[in-house]
Amino acid sequence: MTLLALALAFVLGSIPFSQLVARLRGIDLRSVGSGNIGATNLARALGYGAGALGLILDTLKGAAAVALARALPGDASTPAIQSLAAVLSVAGHAFTPWLGFRGGKGVATGAGAFAVLAPWATLCSVLVFAVVVSVGRMVSLASVLAAAALPVAAFFLGAPRPAIAAATAVAALVVARHRENLVRLVRGTENRLGMGGRA
Repeated sequence: MTLLALALAFVLGSIPFSQLVARLRGIDLRSVGSGNIGATNLARALGYGAGALGLILDTLKGAAAVALARALPGDASTPAIQSLAAVLSVAGHAFTPWLGFRGGKGVATGAGAFAVLAPWATLCSVLVFAVVVSVGRMVSLASVLAAAALPVAAFFLGAPRPAIAAATAVAALVVARHRENLVRLVRGTENRLGMGGRA
């Protein structure tokens, strides 16, 4: 059951929902905007409604990955396996085999996974995201700071050690996936919400 839980977590995470939504409108997200297959680029390409749909679906698949691991009998339901399922769901999103292992940045999928695994820490992370977006209108900066806040909040709120380790791994992955955004932030060329009339 453990291997099943982990395999399902990766497969669920690998479903490129935002790309599928864009494809229904005849658009390949890899060829527009930032080239990223996540919800932010979907919003740039098709507007906030489509972006919100992609965000919800990406969040739900992360939550489903951990919830399935928790529901399966035996060792699959332990905190360690649930935590590994969270990491694998984000990894599946970031390196989806259906698109040549080119995927999104894992923010929404990670939020969904940890909403089940460590809900209070996730709430703190979401609040960080909301404040940074409200003040600076930069999704990339908000994503990086929210990811960094997740393991810290998990530690201080007493989350299980496997969850803290998983949050640290996911935070590192999210930051790494934003490396180009971080370069643009340093240069002062990073896009803000509302630029270009979309996102």
